[in-house]
Amino acid sequence: MNLKMIYEAQKNLEGIINETPLLESTQLSKLSGNHVYLKSEHLQRSGSFKIRGAYNAVKDAVEKGATLVIAASSGNHGQAVALAAKLLGVKAIIVIPKNAAECKRAAISGYGGEIESCGFTSSERISRAIAIANEQAGIFIPPYDDPLIIAGQGTVGLEIIESLPEVDVVIVPIGGGGLISGVLTAIKESRPEIKVIGVEPALGNDTYLSIQANKRIKVDASNTVADGLRTSVPGEMTFPILQKHLDDIVLVSEAEIKSAFTFVLERMKQLIEPSSATTIAALMSEKINLKDKHVVCLISGGNIDLSEINNLINEK
Repeated sequence: MNLKMIYEAQKNLEGIINETPLLESTQLSKLSGNHVYLKSEHLQRSGSFKIRGAYNAVKDAVEKGATLVIAASSGNHGQAVALAAKLLGVKAIIVIPKNAAECKRAAISGYGGEIESCGFTSSERISRAIAIANEQAGIFIPPYDDPLIIAGQGTVGLEIIESLPEVDVVIVPIGGGGLISGVLTAIKESRPEIKVIGVEPALGNDTYLSIQANKRIKVDASNTVADGLRTSVPGEMTFPILQKHLDDIVLVSEAEIKSAFTFVLERMKQLIEPSSATTIAALMSEKINLKDKHVVCLISGGNIDLSEINNLINEK
């Protein structure tokens, strides 16, 4: 994984993805004592950053002759692979957890993806997706542990430094690590002075524990509201990138995630996923000690069941 691969991915994605805006938050800037911007991937095609890596990987598979692609996903990666397959004219099967958000399930179907439900953990659905790929001579498109996926996600990092050259700090949510690995590679290989800080929910802290232990740690299934970050263990490929480049990692509570979600909805009129709200939560709860810096909080997606909103804004 290197910067050259990310630039190649950026070229592959021309005309496919949206270059999402940086939304400045005056109120969040005032609260934190910084200049704060949201990199708005909830406004991305398919509703999250995932289309970047998914299209990059599916395009490569199709160019090599694939007619069937299979993905394992809590929702967003599955939506992105289904959309990429539709755009490229191939079939997609998406293995999702039994408790996947209904809006994500509906979106996968809407993009033409065939759905199979399996278990509740990332390891369960990945194992099943690989089995389907072997049974049906398809190509498995990993959710995060793949160089083409990481390179595609890294294009977010390129866009941030191109649109805000004065950026000092980028705060990124951590699930399996594909997004933050790509962002780290893009930023640290071009602007190493920029700090990159990762955020996990305290109820889904596999990467935090792994960084502390200096080895990959597997955790039990999580029930955090940040459903896109419910991974069981960091990726084999992504974890070494975090070990090499990550400046810091912090944990946020469920209450802090909900408070940040409410803030963005009320003050900025933006509907984001709880997974995205983790980066705002880290700043609002002062888990990250910054003053007078240009800070970008990466908003990873906006795919959320509308029926869940009351729980997120009313429960404290």
